[in-house]
Amino acid sequence: MSKEEIKVRVVWPNGWWLFAVISAVITTFMMLRLASADFSSPQDLSAMIQYSVRWAVPFIFLVIATSALARLFPSRFTRWLLRNRRYIGLCFAVAMAWQGAFIFIVSFSHSAHYYGEIYLLRDELEGSSGYLLLVAMTATSFGVFRRHITTEQWRFLHLSGVIFLWAYPYSVYWWNVFYYQTQHWFDVLFYILGFTAFALRILAWGKGRVVVHEIGARSLLGGTVVLCSLVLAGSGHLWQPALSSALLEPAWSAELELWLPFWPFEPFAPLLIMALGVWVATGHHSLNHRHYRATA
Repeated sequence: MSKEEIKVRVVWPNGWWLFAVISAVITTFMMLRLASADFSSPQDLSAMIQYSVRWAVPFIFLVIATSALARLFPSRFTRWLLRNRRYIGLCFAVAMAWQGAFIFIVSFSHSAHYYGEIYLLRDELEGSSGYLLLVAMTATSFGVFRRHITTEQWRFLHLSGVIFLWAYPYSVYWWNVFYYQTQHWFDVLFYILGFTAFALRILAWGKGRVVVHEIGARSLLGGTVVLCSLVLAGSGHLWQPALSSALLEPAWSAELELWLPFWPFEPFAPLLIMALGVWVATGHHSLNHRHYRATA
């Protein structure tokens, strides 16, 4: 370990100290906001749900981007992020615990408002699935639970869980920006951050593949597809109506929309196209004959 890395370990908070500092900040802001909240107003409690989510979302976006950042931009900072990814994820769990508490309060004390204005079956399925994954991931972050599953099971749980927990807020902010067009600055910001976080994973995956050494037709085609994906990422309001109509035209697809999380996956179309472009541009053999293995 270099002297600079030792200095980073000493100066920058790490591990449980980092978790304690961030959790204390989150809790402080929650308590300050609670002090002005009217618990008799379901609207105030609903606002607290949204407020707590805005504290949680940056952490899950950072978690999903951490391994890609370390691969694409190796530095002291990205190594620090990678070393503390577990604790950043636990900070996300703290913020989501606040959200869960507010959801419980509003559903228990203002059930008519909750089931009349907030509750939707698919949203409930997505949210409940996310919480179940979050609880499982949090529990298996500790040795007492982790020892009961294999390494492959742990990796599958955390990789699939992180992707699902990223997909939920990302898709919400995508719909807010392009369908509801709320024009809130935080909707735009979180959409951009969510898109960028997963785009970095795609680029890191591409870096692990053989890059074409000469700029030929394949690399030009792949680069063009990637550019098209970026255009689509910024113009969802133009193509979403036509895509949704086409994908939901079959009766079975319309039925799936009622209960299958994220179906028919419109927010993820630009990222899928980006992945296709990277795949085309980088060939089909892994670097040094080793496939880049996705990490949580």
